[in-house]
Amino acid sequence: MTGSSRSKESTRIPGNPGSNTHDSETLAALRTLATPAARAPVPVMRLAEGGAFKHSCKAVQVQGTIFPAPNFNPIMDAQMLGGALQGFGCDKDMLIDILTQRCNAQRLMIAEAYQSMYGRDLIGDLKEKLSDHFKDVMVGLMYLPPSYDAHELWHAMKGVGTEENCLIDILASRTNGEIFQMREAYCLQYSSNLQEDIYSETSGHFRDTLMNLVQGTREEGYTDPAMAAQDAMVLWEACQQKTGEHKTMLQMILCNKSCQQLWLVFQEFQNISGQDIVDAINECYDGYFQELLVAIVLCVRDKPGYFAYRLYSAIHDFGFHNKTIIRILIARSEIDLMTIRKRYKERYGKSLFHDIKNCASGHYEKALLAICAGDAEDY
Repeated sequence: MTGSSRSKESTRIPGNPGSNTHDSETLAALRTLATPAARAPVPVMRLAEGGAFKHSCKAVQVQGTIFPAPNFNPIMDAQMLGGALQGFGCDKDMLIDILTQRCNAQRLMIAEAYQSMYGRDLIGDLKEKLSDHFKDVMVGLMYLPPSYDAHELWHAMKGVGTEENCLIDILASRTNGEIFQMREAYCLQYSSNLQEDIYSETSGHFRDTLMNLVQGTREEGYTDPAMAAQDAMVLWEACQQKTGEHKTMLQMILCNKSCQQLWLVFQEFQNISGQDIVDAINECYDGYFQELLVAIVLCVRDKPGYFAYRLYSAIHDFGFHNKTIIRILIARSEIDLMTIRKRYKERYGKSLFHDIKNCASGHYEKALLAICAGDAEDY
């Protein structure tokens, strides 16, 4: 980590790991952050045969793997968790059965009931009783979505070095509303400014692009075919000349134009250059700047497809990179993880369930598979 040092987590929040107090105003603020904005189905980019992308104007619904549990009783769940966490050991199967089968809002209600019932913080008890990656999964499930993103970004930038791929995965894929909520949660949890921390921990055009994304000011729903041709020419020139000014113009287009507009821009780029924009970026740029630009393009085209690719890489290219796998499964579990599973099977031949089962073990494996919502047929 470079730049000015930051103190450890200074503001504890109800419903977040490490929380030991209940502040009504803070809890109300976080509940507001947890309320998802209405999501209208939008056109997506799908992989055509041969790996080329083509535009599909048909709205495609995405689906998660975790839903609100029917006949939900937070008091009963809190009692069962209390029993599971008693004594020197704990009933890990019970923890998995409850925490992976309740939606995030229900988990928050369970944590409140647990606090009222036992006078203890559920997160604190989970941290005390569990260990290793299984603890990371169980505790991670207790975060509100914006707070989980904030937690991951904070830990990606604290300590020695910066985990750039975490910054890329989160900032390239989140909507304007999600980014706003994430910034608010980051400030509440760590008494720090997300933009300032990104600025101090990164550099160059990679930093400039992240700083643009974290503003959360991408246009929404706007298209201009005439401007798309102009933007495509700017992108083509940026890939040819690669000056600092051209890099700035390239990232400004990718970070600020609406997804619908960028589909048109990518088509025009193909017409002008005879080359896919991803191939052009890979040829012309390198390092984390190149990875971030490609991530933006892939998320615009097919976000579940991007995360399927990231999971496959984390499992097969990096020797089961636990942090990446846990982060994606938890963050996407109520959004599009079922769709990610489908993309994974379509592209790589084997199911995500199969690959996790072959690489993880014990209760950690059981927890990941429960979130993945796989079954024997997927193996």
